Amino acid sequence: MKEILNYELWGNTVSEYLMALLILIVSVIIIQLIKKYVFKKIESTGTEGVLGTKFIIKITSRFAIPLFYLAALYLAFDFIQIPESATKVIKVIYLLIIVWIIIKFARAVIEFMINKYAEESGKEDTVRKFRPLLAFLNFTFYIIGILFILDNLGFHISTVIAGLGIGGIAIALAAQAILGDLFSYFVIYFDRPFELGDFIRVDDKAGVIERIGVKSTKIRSLSGELLVMSNSNLTNSRVHNFKQMFRRRIVFTIGVTYQTKPEQLEEIPKIIKQIIDEAENATFDRSHFFRYGDFSLDFETVFFVETNDYIKYMDIQQEINLKIYKELEKRGIEFAYPTRTLYMKSESKS
Repeated sequence: MKEILNYELWGNTVSEYLMALLILIVSVIIIQLIKKYVFKKIESTGTEGVLGTKFIIKITSRFAIPLFYLAALYLAFDFIQIPESATKVIKVIYLLIIVWIIIKFARAVIEFMINKYAEESGKEDTVRKFRPLLAFLNFTFYIIGILFILDNLGFHISTVIAGLGIGGIAIALAAQAILGDLFSYFVIYFDRPFELGDFIRVDDKAGVIERIGVKSTKIRSLSGELLVMSNSNLTNSRVHNFKQMFRRRIVFTIGVTYQTKPEQLEEIPKIIKQIIDEAENATFDRSHFFRYGDFSLDFETVFFVETNDYIKYMDIQQEINLKIYKELEKRGIEFAYPTRTLYMKSESKS
């Protein structure tokens, strides 16, 4: 028996192999016991939330447990001698696995926070809007992981970083417009100057937001065509968002003839006020006789429509206009229109 235990195979005795195997088995059993009893107990009595114990246990069991297994395997290998070439290969494999687990862990934490935010805010498209940011962060994590691996393998990271810096500048210059639109996308998402379904006007273009993409935003114009505008163009322009307008201020002018009696002129602001007060979702502000026009006596009126719906606004405006017309016609007050009076002077012949 002693001879069998002292028998050497690939530079190690059988007893050393058995000891390494025993360490590995004991470590696996301990990890399983911790996972089955300790984690389950904490998870059943833990709290919710991003920093709650349930979340920590879930993340730990998903990503930390594999690291525990790697540690157990590393501890077992410490009891046997491995050739230097095999040691380098194992080291590379260990680094790859550890970096991969850390990247997945960081991504899982960020995804959990985004999902939690979407759940609390009640907005279904939140996760979809964050996908470009997740892709960018994922790419950044992998770049950092690769640099970490190269550094541990003995490469001169400063030279690599310098090369990446020069290459990054060249790429940034070539993709300046694309990167500008990407960052503008995040500005639009976090600042929220408009959302899907909002009616906006940018310069001389107007329409309803149909889609907000990573590079461009699609707007359906009133005439039916689809407008595609870059995100950087939108963030650099003055955007009029009519969907976020809680009330509309309306100013209109009517003119009556110069033959209107003074008593009738005094009644006109009162008539207009009464009509607007009776209209639904309309708030009267003022009405005054404010100008002697070239062919009319002008009254200026201001009121508010308590809605951002354009159709409702037009319905209210039409209702008020018709009632004003009928009421002034009933009282014999005539609307003025451009007229010209010519006086002909005749000379008698002597």
